[in-house]
Order: sequence, then structure tokens, then C-alpha cells
Amino acid sequence: MASKQGQGPGQIEITSLPISQLQELKSQLDRELEHLNTSFQSLRIAQSKFRDCLKSISQGVNASTAEKPLLVPLTSSLYVPGKLSNPSTVLIDIGTGFFVEKSTADATDFYNRKVGDLAHSLKDLEQVINGKVNNVRLVEEVIRVKVLSAQQEGGQGAGGKDGPKKGS
Repeated sequence: MASKQGQGPGQIEITSLPISQLQELKSQLDRELEHLNTSFQSLRIAQSKFRDCLKSISQGVNASTAEKPLLVPLTSSLYVPGKLSNPSTVLIDIGTGFFVEKSTADATDFYNRKVGDLAHSLKDLEQVINGKVNNVRLVEEVIRVKVLSAQQEGGQGAGGKDGPKKGS
């Protein structure tokens, strides 16, 4: 539904909403903001893990470490002793439990692309979050103005009940 003030379809002037609906709108925006912030943190964690993979490849996979014992992660808390069989290739997790053998150069390229893609997604998500934060501030300001206006009208209405004193 379009408002009379020339807004696009589906848009409503928030100053025309009652305080109760504004508070519901603010609650909804707060929930969306919380979800977006959680998603933002998850993307940051994923980006950090990809950077850790890059660090592991650059520091831990080379000819000098080929003969040294190492711990191989089976789960996030279970490691078993192992040995690097080929320092020129690694297995990388490409998602949902699928692993692919790649050269260290290809694996580095893969993880660099993942870090870059996540950086782009984080930038886009940050813009969305900033927009939501601005929307929340706008709704809060409208609520504040409406509450102050209602208080002022209530104060003037209380003085008006006794009737005007000057003209009598």
C-alpha cells in the first residue's frame, strides 16, 4: 500500500503509526539486527579459519617438516599422530565434509579467494547492518517525539480542565 506522500508501494510513513506499532517495529528491527550481527560474527570466524589454513600451509607444509611428526585433527578436539607424506600436496575441505587434494599453491589460491569472498560479503553485510542501525535510531526518535508530544498534550489538557481564568 502506498502512502499519500508519494512513497513507493508497500511503504508507510512511520510518523503516522501509533506508539504501540512503532515499538513493535523497533522490536522487529532489533531482532533483525541481532541476527545480522550474529551472521557477521560467523563470517568473521570463517574468514579467520581460512586465514589459519593459509598460515598452516605457509608455515607447516614444506620439505623440512616432511620427516617431523605432527598431529592430524580428526575432530575439533581429537588429534592423532601422523606424518606428512607429501609436502607438495594437501587435502582441503571444500565444504560439507568433502576433501580435495591440491598442490600447496592451489590450496593457497583457494583459501585466498575464500578470504577475499568473505571480505566482500562482510563489507556488504556491514552496509546492511548500518542501514538497520539507522532505521532503529529513526524509529526510536519518532517514538521519543510522540511520547514527548503526548506528555505535553496531557499536561496542557490537565490545565484546560479547570477552564480559562483570564476571560471570566
